[in-house]
Amino acid sequence: MASPGNNASGFDEQELVTRAQAGDNSAFTALVQRYQNRIYRLAKNITQNKEDAEDVLQEAFLKAYSHLDTFQRNAKFYTWIVRIAVNEALMKLRKRKTDRTVPLDEPVDTGEETVNREIAVWEDNPEQRYSRDEMQQILDEAVQDLKPDFRAVFLLRDIEELSTEETAEALGVSVPAVKSRLLRARLALREKLTRKFKRKGEDVFAHL
Repeated sequence: MASPGNNASGFDEQELVTRAQAGDNSAFTALVQRYQNRIYRLAKNITQNKEDAEDVLQEAFLKAYSHLDTFQRNAKFYTWIVRIAVNEALMKLRKRKTDRTVPLDEPVDTGEETVNREIAVWEDNPEQRYSRDEMQQILDEAVQDLKPDFRAVFLLRDIEELSTEETAEALGVSVPAVKSRLLRARLALREKLTRKFKRKGEDVFAHL
């Protein structure tokens, strides 16, 4: 086994994975350091709980280390660790049985359809009424109200900026399923923010 004292932080992801699979512990440590903050943030957004997020972070990297020999190097390590972390986070939620959902009246079979939805017009610009921190808190709360499956897709696509294909791979679902869940998540957020700001026209999420 290679010495853990080697400085592996400067290598790219593929090289780190290759070295880690060859027994270089410092390479795996570098992978942990590179992605732990993003994985923790993702886990916290899904579980809505700091302690659970810390557990997910540890469990995800422990599982990755234990199954490192099964990882196919033609895929991205980050996508793989995201999939492990999302699965761990969703298991936490199932155990807690505190799934809070936002009902959607309109059925959406795939994300490829255009769904017309009427959005109310705000009396004034919400950015003039709320500080940036308040706006962020309102958005965070709206995201937390999503079903876990929808929340995971929204976080990976719109926050972590993974591609549709990478998100599908990370969650172990089809591309159409990702598109469908993402559209439902965006509609749910629009609905909640519309109610919050009592708006009637321009949509704050029109860019999504």
